[in-house]
Parts: sequence; C-alpha cells; structure tokens
Amino acid sequence: MEYIYYIANASLTLRLAEYLHSACHLPVSFMSVIHQIDGWVVRVKMKQKLAQPYEGNLRAFMNEIGIPYIPGIRLQMALWSLENGQSPVEVMRHYQVVVVCHGQPERNQIEEFRRQFVKGLGYCPETLT
Repeated sequence: MEYIYYIANASLTLRLAEYLHSACHLPVSFMSVIHQIDGWVVRVKMKQKLAQPYEGNLRAFMNEIGIPYIPGIRLQMALWSLENGQSPVEVMRHYQVVVVCHGQPERNQIEEFRRQFVKGLGYCPETLT
C-alpha cells in the first residue's frame, strides 16, 4: 500500500515525517521526499495493507496537509529506482530530480535540506517555509 502526495511547503512535509515517525501502529516501509520548484512530492509505502480505521486516519491526515498526486513517468521511475535500492545521488543524476530523503521518516534530512537551500539562495522561498 502506498500513498503519493503533493505538499506545498517544508513545514507540512515535516509534520508528515513527525506523524509517521511517532505513529508506531503504522507499518511504514519507507518515505521518499522529492523537492520540486513549486512544492514537495512525498511517497509513503507501507509494509502491509492498513486496517480500515488506520488507513482512514492516515488518508484524512494526508488530505489535510496535501493533495493526492499522480507523478509523471520520470518521477515515477525515480521513485521506483529509490525503492529498488538505487542511491539517491544516482537517482538525482539520472532522473534530474532533487531527492531530499528516502528511508525511515526523519525530519533531520528535510530540515538540513531546507537550511542549506535557504543559505545558498540568501532568502526563503515559499515552498521552504
């Protein structure tokens, strides 16, 4: 079972990572986060199908912070490559996407990406708030 969502900014992406990290009842296999100029694409894959109340709660939470997303073929291939063990650096190089993190939901990588990006630009774009 997987969920792919488009999320508008870093704060909401961090909320999702925190939610998944603290939700011990959810069998999260991995979370992939890709930054795009206009927002974030997040894929969450579960180890198994969720029981109805958990699945409904997760969908409700994700619908609050983002919208369901159907990625284009290039992004689909990038997400598939990450799932199949290709390194984030190889995926970024081959598919020309920005892989912020892949694996267990951790806010540290997202925060560090945001900090480095803002430092390099000298200002904070809306997607990084």
